[in-house]
Order: sequence, then structure tokens, then C-alpha cells
Amino acid sequence: MSLIVNPTILVHGGAWTIPDDVLEAHLRGVEAAARQGWQVLQTGGSCLDAVEAAVVAMEEDETFDAGRGSFLNMDGRVQLDALMMDGATLRAGGVGCVEHIRNPIRAAKKVLTESPHVYFVGTGAERFAQQHGIELCSNDDLIIPREIERLRDAKKQGYLQMPDEFGPMRSHDTVGAVALDREGNIAAATSTGGTLNKAPGRVGDSSLIGCGCYADNRSAAVSTTGWGEPMMKLVLSKWAADRVEEGLAPQEAAQRALYYLKARLQGHGGIIMVDTGGRIGIAHNTPRMAWAVVDAERSKAGVQFLTS
Repeated sequence: MSLIVNPTILVHGGAWTIPDDVLEAHLRGVEAAARQGWQVLQTGGSCLDAVEAAVVAMEEDETFDAGRGSFLNMDGRVQLDALMMDGATLRAGGVGCVEHIRNPIRAAKKVLTESPHVYFVGTGAERFAQQHGIELCSNDDLIIPREIERLRDAKKQGYLQMPDEFGPMRSHDTVGAVALDREGNIAAATSTGGTLNKAPGRVGDSSLIGCGCYADNRSAAVSTTGWGEPMMKLVLSKWAADRVEEGLAPQEAAQRALYYLKARLQGHGGIIMVDTGGRIGIAHNTPRMAWAVVDAERSKAGVQFLTS
């Protein structure tokens, strides 16, 4: 007799001091993304398809730093990173520094499902995506007026010249999703445009396996958001998943991961997790983080997550 598995989708849309005037947009965005993922799971779709659907929804939403509307780098261009990982097989697919792919998470999934490799970057990633049916776009198609103005202001302020400027006030609208499907498998996906005024070629934690994204059926599926450099140094997603494998509940593992991040490297951000039992974890050490969760019994969203 097989166990009954209740599918779950959990998403985040960035952890920082989300201003009051864009709170509703963030809430609507994560709620819509979670619903997209849930529709896949509800009809028997895989966790991979569910996290793809959820992340694509946020890549298409200009509220977030992913896909169209992402931050511009120093050269005034959008450079995107994304990763997807399958907890059942440990297969993963990532793309970095792509400039002509509207939905990099779709390209990441193609790498996962149709390549023996894990990671492609730059023009090689774009060539692979095109060869596997993904249409390329102009970089201008990914740029919106709001971000041109933001970059202009950032350059005036000398933004990101000092490491301590990566604080909880700075926008980190990276998006991510974790899911459990009816087969009892879990997956994770993370996508980002990186940081405002970043150096061309810079890759953050989001698309690096074990840093901003990780999934293993023996532990948990994890996606993070925030200041990437400290998360990379601590391989934070894998660290959090390992705590679940050792016996911690995902919520406690998520909270410990954020404490570890702050205590070791003064890092700021957020994390979401789900395990094969459907237990979730949500934590952030920034004032706000957009998140939403949907399963058979609940549909919730918020910009803060406080445990009792």
C-alpha cells in the first residue's frame, strides 16, 4: 500500500526591506506564482514542472529581480542566473550570465533534463538553450525604464563600492520555489538578475548548486535569497538541507541557517525549504520577505514570517 502524499508548493520573491508602496505587488506576485505551481501539482504534474511554472510566473512579473525588469549591471545590461535541482536523482541544471533568455529557469530545466552537464554560462548557455527550442531575445527586451533610472541613481551614489552596503535595506528580489509532488519527490529552483550595478560577469549564489539552491529527497529542497557572497562561502542551501537529514525539522533548519549566516559572515537574506513529508521551513533576517505556500489544506502568503 503506497503512502498518500499531499503535494506542496512554497515560493519566495526576495528578502529585504520591501517598501510599503510595493508590498501589494510583491504579495500578488508570490501568490500568483504559488497558484501556478499548485495547478501543476494538483493535476499530477512533477515537482520539477511545478517549480518551473512558479518561477516563470515571477520572471514574467516586473516586480521581481528575475527575467524582464531585473537590475542592470555596471554596463547597463541585464545578466541572468538560474538553477533547478531534482531531489530524486540529484540532477541539476544551471545557467549563468545569460543576456538573451527571457526565462532562464526554462533554460536551466533543459540543462537538467537534456544535458549530461550541470552548468552553462554566457553565450554557451544561450547556444544550448536555442538548440533545445528556447527562443533568444534582445537584451533590450529585458530592460525597463525603472531599472535605467535605478542604475543612474546608483552610479551617482557610488553604490556597491563598499561591502557593508549589502545590507537588509538593499533590494534582493531573487525568486525561488520548492515543491513536493504526489510521487513524494522534491525539487528546488532559483532565478535572479543579481545585484544592482554589479560587475559584468559576476555570478551570485542563486544559480550555484548548494549555495542558493539545492534538493535531495533524503533531506530537503531549498531556495535562498539575499546577499549572495556570504551564502556562497557557507554553501548555505546544502548546509540547511544537511541539518534536515540529521533530524531537524525544516523550520528549525531554516532558522538555524539564517542565524549561522549572520553569526559567521554578517549575511542577510531569506530561505525556504520543504521535505518529502511536506514539512516546510521559512526564515529571513531582513525586515520583510515575500513568500507564499499552497497545499491541499492552506493557501497563505505574507511579507513577514514569524514563528510563535
